Amino acid sequence: MKNPAPVLGVVFGNRDFFPDRLVPDAREEVSRLFGELGLEAVMLDPSVTKLGGVETFADARKCADLFKQQRERIIGVLVVLPNFGDEKGVADTLKFAGLGVPVLVQGYPDDLDKLDVVRRRDSWCGKISVCNNLRQAGIPYSLTTQHVVRPSDPSFRRDLLDFVAVCRVVRGVRGARLGAVGARPGAFNTVRYSEKILERAGVSVTTLDLSEILGAAGKLGEKDARLVDKIDEIRAYANTSLVPPPKLAQMARLGVVLDDFVAAHQLDATAIQCWTSLQANHGCNVCTSMSMMSENLLPSACEVDVTGVLTMYAMQLASGSPSALVDWNNNYGSDPDKCVLFHCGNWAKSFLPDIQVLNAPILGSTLGVENTWGALDGRTPASPLTYGRITTDDTAGTIRAYVGEGVLTNDELKTFGNRAVAHVPKLQKLMRHVCREGFEHHVVMNASRTAGVLAEAFERYLGWEVYHHEAPED
Repeated sequence: MKNPAPVLGVVFGNRDFFPDRLVPDAREEVSRLFGELGLEAVMLDPSVTKLGGVETFADARKCADLFKQQRERIIGVLVVLPNFGDEKGVADTLKFAGLGVPVLVQGYPDDLDKLDVVRRRDSWCGKISVCNNLRQAGIPYSLTTQHVVRPSDPSFRRDLLDFVAVCRVVRGVRGARLGAVGARPGAFNTVRYSEKILERAGVSVTTLDLSEILGAAGKLGEKDARLVDKIDEIRAYANTSLVPPPKLAQMARLGVVLDDFVAAHQLDATAIQCWTSLQANHGCNVCTSMSMMSENLLPSACEVDVTGVLTMYAMQLASGSPSALVDWNNNYGSDPDKCVLFHCGNWAKSFLPDIQVLNAPILGSTLGVENTWGALDGRTPASPLTYGRITTDDTAGTIRAYVGEGVLTNDELKTFGNRAVAHVPKLQKLMRHVCREGFEHHVVMNASRTAGVLAEAFERYLGWEVYHHEAPED
């Protein structure tokens, strides 16, 4: 099923002693761009206000009423200034609409040969005035890369797509529904978090005792149609040629009941107790099921890392592609800007072109290798890299995060599990920040360039403290 087009409210600012004809020209240009990018616009009809713009208090009321009617669909607002615009009209529209969504402010550039009275825009100045009024009203907003820019400019196209991604992250995180299956491993204080702090941010957590999953899984008979289908699904998903059939059935049982849990509670993501009870009481790993969920954009994190899976979900919203929870695990020789990313492992198939279902040697050393079938083995090849982490600061009662970008490389790496080599500029500086600020050893990776999107969404619109490692200069 095709996803619906993202919907943005669009405000065309106008001011009566600037050329009115610029407004319909802008409307046509913006509509054309939206069509090319697969976006839907909610904007005033020219029959409702002069040229469909916002200039007066009455115009602002009409535009706000239109936006309120589409509240459930609008994920952000684009403010377009074909001329200086009316800063009060723009601010009033957003105040009256009360959408609480991200706002992007764009202004048109003037042409040097059109600075006469009948053709000048003055949007350069008008944009400053609009932003001033939004700041006074306490309405957060985003800016374009260039202070003034035409919608047809490639930089604005990138800005608009990034803005839509910011809107997806903000909307998705504010209503995220997470599932926590089982207690965190006793030895992992690092994954503790505050459910109450998340709740204040709009993130709900539904908990389930692991015994309920194991109990339900144990009741599925060998001929149960859903179990048979899940076995076929796993075989189609990854190479299972080495997996003993009874262990494959045990893996499938977990997959069926986890699917039921996600569907029953309409969850966006899950964090699961992946050791040691599963191996001791069910006889296999849950990694394959978690990988399949993440690949299907229902991210799943191991070790009941709830804020880790929230990070996975946020990165997925930003990029539209699966994320993976990894360990900052090993140095890569003597290179200060490279390290090994690892888990034993449950990464989505998108990261593992040579994916194979095997067992987990590390867990197997204490739990019995025969009880760890279901772990995935595979190497992630070279790709773009966005990494980051969300955490709850329980002492301060806040949410903090860090984000950054690098690359995954094809450097030689002889080991097992899910593995990758990452190159991160000034990695040692980043590791000092991670350690000094008490972040977890888990980090999330995504094959994208979306750190800027995440930083904008987290800091400007969600109000979190964000460290953007080696951020591009503004």
